[in-house]
Amino acid sequence: MKKAPGYLVGVVLVLLSLAACGQKSALGLKPGQQMPPAPYGRADKPAASELLTTPTIAIPERSVELRTRSEERQDDPFDLPPPEAPQPDPTTAASGQPE
Repeated sequence: MKKAPGYLVGVVLVLLSLAACGQKSALGLKPGQQMPPAPYGRADKPAASELLTTPTIAIPERSVELRTRSEERQDDPFDLPPPEAPQPDPTTAASGQPE
């Protein structure tokens, strides 16, 4: 029971240090830093708000209707069984000499 106060102090210190990691502040450039160059093929630099907007292609609409009842699956021509492993020739395996 003598270690309990020291343990409690350690836990409190860890929690306080983790709380300091969650500090929020506005993002900005440090003095002397510049924005990255414009993307290849583009003359102007995009603004931050323009970079943060999600393009339509990144959020496609759902085009598949949910199935309400079970249906038989169509035949898949690419659903092939795994290839069989080559079987050793019994005549060369018995002699123990490679061909």
